[in-house]
Amino acid sequence: MQILGKLNCIYIGKAEPFFKKGSDRAFESAINKKPISQTVNVNKMGIIGDEVGDKKIHGGIDKAVHLYPCEHYDFWKKELSNCELLNTYGAFGENLSSTGLTEKNVCLSDEIKIGSCIFEIVQTRQPCWKLNVRFDQSNMSRLMQDSMKTGWYFKVIKSGIMTAGDDIVLINRPNPNWSLSRITDLLYFDKLNYSALQELSKLKLVPSWQKMVTNRLKTKKVEDWSGRLEGS
Repeated sequence: MQILGKLNCIYIGKAEPFFKKGSDRAFESAINKKPISQTVNVNKMGIIGDEVGDKKIHGGIDKAVHLYPCEHYDFWKKELSNCELLNTYGAFGENLSSTGLTEKNVCLSDEIKIGSCIFEIVQTRQPCWKLNVRFDQSNMSRLMQDSMKTGWYFKVIKSGIMTAGDDIVLINRPNPNWSLSRITDLLYFDKLNYSALQELSKLKLVPSWQKMVTNRLKTKKVEDWSGRLEGS
């Protein structure tokens, strides 16, 4: 076992009406999360008390808990000057804010212990258009994608409790050659590296990723991101 870092803060949110700029159509989102100081209970669907707006694309077993490294905030403060949202962590709708681990030093399928909970890293975040609205920046989702500072989603392997201040401990690393930064580079930049895609396809992937990788290998094309990034 190896201590990778520290859990700084835990955030939960309630699903609320969320409007795309220029539209009167209300969506549901729980991106506006608030810090919680007490110990939280976690089950296979995530942190008890945290809600999900659009259940078609958010939440569920394979997106139970989202972690975002606090180290990334310095980058965003330079990228988005005078953005008040960045004055406190939780700006990106993350559930967990951490110190000591980023996409560069964690890998796909890592098993992580926080408190008495055991999690598995199952996918990086693929930013959506709601970030554009939250930051009042028309290309914020694209900026996050291009930065490769996306954070990641945990699947809950063992339910339990956790508290801000807990150590984040690596207990198993089956794919040491597949850091999340390597994966995001393959997803968004080296997009049609067929040998790497073939290798990735042999790993345990969430269904949506397995479909994406299989389609790239089959069609020799990259999927259209406009709906996710722009809400079109």
